[in-house]
Amino acid sequence: MVAPAHAERVRHVVEPAVVAGGLVLEDVTVRKAGARSVVEVVVDVTEDDEGGLDLERVAEATRAVSDALDAADVIVGEYTLDVMSPGVYRPLTERRHFTRAVGRMLTVTLTDGTKLAGRLTEVDRSQAGDAVVVVPVTPGRKGRKPVVGEPVRVLLTDVREAHVEVDLSGLGPVDDDEAARDDAGEES
Repeated sequence: MVAPAHAERVRHVVEPAVVAGGLVLEDVTVRKAGARSVVEVVVDVTEDDEGGLDLERVAEATRAVSDALDAADVIVGEYTLDVMSPGVYRPLTERRHFTRAVGRMLTVTLTDGTKLAGRLTEVDRSQAGDAVVVVPVTPGRKGRKPVVGEPVRVLLTDVREAHVEVDLSGLGPVDDDEAARDDAGEES
């Protein structure tokens, strides 16, 4: 493992390059892998960025980070550079993380230990404090529809932990008869 101070030096060098590309530097990790180092740089879009973090933007960030590292010469010897997005399983820890997750299913653990699972519908920026609005969703039993509750407003200061749940509902094969009924406006 490489010392955390080394990762901080790398962060100091690469952050201006990431920010200049309109992105946010989430994390920097430097570790040894045999005789070489591996530099992992996690980037994300800003809170108000309308676009996503596609491969083209990651490639541009990779070139900028590589140029910055080469110019500053902070990595001794050979290294492998990995520039990546945070991924869907990252914890939601900042308002901008929640803003990017609006419309998705998530699980929130509050500071008092209670859990709330549902669809994130809004990030509220008010004088009373930043908050999220979650519509609770309880899965239905044995093929029944889920139960949707009333929206709950939670201050971000009351969130201990939160993460997006991968929602695969709606994926999968469609019964041809069911699709035909749906197209004709009939209910099944």
